[in-house]
Amino acid sequence: MTGSPRKGEELPVAGGGSKKRDPLGSAAIHPILKDVGEIYSRLLDHRPVIQGESRYFIKEFEEKRGFREVRVLENLKNTVFEANDQTLPKCEQVMRDSLNEALRRLQAGNEMINRLQQREQEEKQLQAEKLIAGEKRRIAHWEEFLKEQHSLKAVMNEEHAKAMERLKEQYAIMEKDLSKQTL
Repeated sequence: MTGSPRKGEELPVAGGGSKKRDPLGSAAIHPILKDVGEIYSRLLDHRPVIQGESRYFIKEFEEKRGFREVRVLENLKNTVFEANDQTLPKCEQVMRDSLNEALRRLQAGNEMINRLQQREQEEKQLQAEKLIAGEKRRIAHWEEFLKEQHSLKAVMNEEHAKAMERLKEQYAIMEKDLSKQTL
């Protein structure tokens, strides 16, 4: 068993053997042990400091502050209950009213937009029908123009053919006359 010597016990001496220490040597160790104990308690034993801090904490919160925190918590609780009982229902009602008004306005706007889209679609349909009718008229005019041109071409070809016949006859006559005169 190791540790500090008790009264009347023998301490081993360096180098072996078991001799009893003289009273003079034990008197010199006693102040050293006392100093070591003091150093231990100052450096490593934190219980007195912790106890002092604990006392200060308790004194600070129990004596100096009193019930201030309790009053603050009570006020907070009252504020929360008031908000739940009065403010929240008012806010809920205002929100419902505002949302209903917004919904009504949105529905009216949606109806107006639907009517505008319907009118625009009808106008596009009318424009498309006008374009188709105009295209049909142009096609009819074009076909009529082509028929007229074809008939004019036929008339012109006929007149040209008649004119060619007349010219041929005239040149044939002139050739006969010329051959009569040269003979």
